[in-house]
Amino acid sequence: MTDTNETTIQPINDTEQTPPEQMIPANWLANFLPMFIGQVVSLLGSSLVQFALVWYVTKLTGSATVLATATTAALIPAIFLGPFVGALVDRWNRKQVMIIADLMVALATAALALLFAFNLIQIWHIYLILFIRSLAGIFQGPAKTASISLMVPKEHLTRLGGINQAVNGLTETFSPALGALLLELLPIQGVLAVDIVTAAIAILLMIFLVKVPQPATIDTTQKVTPRSLLTDVKFGFKYILTWPGLLILILIASSINLFLAPAGNLMPLLVTDYFQGGARELAWLQAAMGIGAIIGGVLLGVWGGFKRKMVTVIVGILGTSLGILGIGIVPSTAYLGTIILAGFTGMAVSLANGSLGPLLQTKVPSEVQGRVFTVLSSMSLMLMPVGLFLSAPVAERFGVPSAYIVGGVVGLLIAIYGFLDRRVMTIDDQLPGGELANSEKQSEPETASQVG
Repeated sequence: MTDTNETTIQPINDTEQTPPEQMIPANWLANFLPMFIGQVVSLLGSSLVQFALVWYVTKLTGSATVLATATTAALIPAIFLGPFVGALVDRWNRKQVMIIADLMVALATAALALLFAFNLIQIWHIYLILFIRSLAGIFQGPAKTASISLMVPKEHLTRLGGINQAVNGLTETFSPALGALLLELLPIQGVLAVDIVTAAIAILLMIFLVKVPQPATIDTTQKVTPRSLLTDVKFGFKYILTWPGLLILILIASSINLFLAPAGNLMPLLVTDYFQGGARELAWLQAAMGIGAIIGGVLLGVWGGFKRKMVTVIVGILGTSLGILGIGIVPSTAYLGTIILAGFTGMAVSLANGSLGPLLQTKVPSEVQGRVFTVLSSMSLMLMPVGLFLSAPVAERFGVPSAYIVGGVVGLLIAIYGFLDRRVMTIDDQLPGGELANSEKQSEPETASQVG
C-alpha cells in the first residue's frame, strides 16, 4: 500500500456519504449495534489468542526480554506505519477497511494455528504473526473510531466510551479464565481457531447489517499517490504540533508508556517468578483488572465523568499509578492484595481511556480523525519499546516488582504535572490549535481549516 503505483479502494454499494455529525438519523442505534456486537465478539477471540500466546512464550522461555520483543513486534506497525495508515483510512472507504482488517487477522491466526498443528512453530513465527495482527489493527482502529462520530450522536459519546470500557473489562475478566480452561482442554491451535470464528462473525455482521457513513467532504474514489500520502501525514503532525495542549498530552502518554506499560508486560513473570503461580493465577489477576474495568466503565457510563473530561483523564492516570505502585510493594505472600490492587488499576485505566477517547472525538473533525489519531498513537507509543527493553534487565536483576515501583512513582509525578498544567486541563474548552473557545464557539463543529 506504500508502493509508488497509485492505489485506490472502490466504495461498496451500501455505504452512503453522509452530511456532518448533526445529520445522524434517529434510528442510529439499529445501525450501530451490529457493528458494536461484532467488534465485541472479535475482541473476545483476540483476547483468547493474546492470553494463549503470552502464556506459551512465558512457559517456553521465562524471559522478560523475549516478552519485550514480542510486545515490540506488535508495536512496530503502530509506531512507524500508523501515520501513513491513518492518511489512507481518511481517503478510503471505512467499512471496507474494517472488513479487510478483520479478514487479515483471521488469515494470520489460521497460519499460526497450522504451524502449531504441524509442530513447526518457532518464536520468530509468533513475532511475525503479532506484527501482522497489529498491522491489521492500525487499519481497523482508526476506521472504527472515525466512523463512530458519524454514527453516534455527540451527546452519547462519553457514555459509549464508558460502555466500551465496561465491555473491555468483561472481556478481560472472562477471556483469561476461558483461555486457561481452553488450554487445558485443547491444543493451542484449537484456542487459535476460536479467534478465526469470532473474526468471521464480525465480518458477516459488517457486510450485511451495517452502513458506515463517509464524511461528505471525502471522495473515496480519489486515487492515492505517494505525494498525496505524504501531504496527509504532514497534516496530521502539523495538526498536533500546533496545538500545545494536545502535544503535551501526547508527551504525558509517551511518558506513561515508557515507565508504566512495562509493568503490564511483565505480569506473567510477576505471577511465575514472584508469586510462584501458573496460568490460573495469571488468569485471576487479569480477570481482576477486567472486573475493575467493568466497574469503571459502568461508573463512567452512568455518571459521565467530571464536567471537564480532562479532570477524569488525569484522575484515572493518578489511580492507575497508585495501583501499579501498590502491586510493586505488596509482599509475595499477599497474592490476594495484588488481585484487589489489579482491580483498582483496571477501574482507573477505564476512567482515563473512557474519557479521553470521546473528548478527542468531539474535538477533532471526523474527516481528519484517521490522520490525526494514528499520529497521536504513533507519537504516544514510540517510547514504549525503550521502556520494555530497559525494564527487562532491571526485572531480571532486581526482581519484577521493582519495575512496578518505578512505574508507579513516575506515574504519580506525571499525574501531578497534568493537574498543574493549564494547557492540558483546559483542552475541553479549546479549539484545534489551542485557542480557548467561548460558549458559542464550543457549540459549533470545528473544521480542519481552523488548524495551523
